[in-house]
Amino acid sequence: MSTQATSPKHVLVSGASGMIGHRLIEELHAHGHRVTRLVRRDPKDASEFRWNPAQRTLDARVLDGVDAVVNLSGSPLSKLPWTYNVKKEILRSRVNATLTITGAMAASSTPPALLINGSASGAYGDRPGQVLDEDSALPETDEFLPRVVDRWERAAQTAPEGTRVVLARTGLVLGRGGVLTVLKTLASVGLLSQLGDGTQHWPWVSLRDEVRALRFLLESDDAQGPYNLVGPTPATADEIQQQLADELGRPYKLKAPSTLIDLTLQKAGRELFLADQQIRPKRLLDAGFSFKDRTAGQAVELALKSPEFEPEPGAGV
Repeated sequence: MSTQATSPKHVLVSGASGMIGHRLIEELHAHGHRVTRLVRRDPKDASEFRWNPAQRTLDARVLDGVDAVVNLSGSPLSKLPWTYNVKKEILRSRVNATLTITGAMAASSTPPALLINGSASGAYGDRPGQVLDEDSALPETDEFLPRVVDRWERAAQTAPEGTRVVLARTGLVLGRGGVLTVLKTLASVGLLSQLGDGTQHWPWVSLRDEVRALRFLLESDDAQGPYNLVGPTPATADEIQQQLADELGRPYKLKAPSTLIDLTLQKAGRELFLADQQIRPKRLLDAGFSFKDRTAGQAVELALKSPEFEPEPGAGV
């Protein structure tokens, strides 16, 4: 069981304009935390600070008085197809942003006590027939995503001694944005298709629980190492897409065989849509985190029916 801190923290957030980062900042503000956002343009006010992760420049003075850093920077995986340049940007954007932050931490006279670094369930690769948790061995593979996550997580571990590093291995986030928007568009025009045989497990998590889990880890006094940010109930690709079709009142009859996905999307299609990953959030559950959305169906329904996600009032999980 994790020990939770109750005092407000000063949190530095990168990737703040993304789907997760935007909602996380709302969640942190709602629970009394102060947030400084890293931006790549001229700052609008004192709550923003400019950096250039491509050139690995960040003034270490931004860390003065900062208790924790949440690094969510990275080029979207949904840029398809994965050309050589797209894959290079996916990798470089994550590693450069992380090393920029850990480098500033090393140069700071008072480095933050905690770094929560973005990561991905792609760390585990395609593992049909297995139930995976944080204790599961990571594969030695030529798959792209596991290699990206390995470099990303190793970059986070360059944080200064004394800084706790949390690796937030996030699954498919079901919220307004991301892959759900793509699937919804296909469903709306009747083109939502079974991907492969549809039995592959997708490690999903609702946007609401994603940001709640990040806050939970932020407020923990002892969180460290990898945490799977995925929902507690397994779901297959078929189950998630059928729920989406049902909510929208659209058909779900077409089939896209794995050979077609290989032909059109190549490695991206196989790793993003066909990989079988039944992943458990063991360490989150052991630490006492309670999910609001326990099934993928609940997460899909929330994402489609809520015009905007509102953070919960008050403190606590």
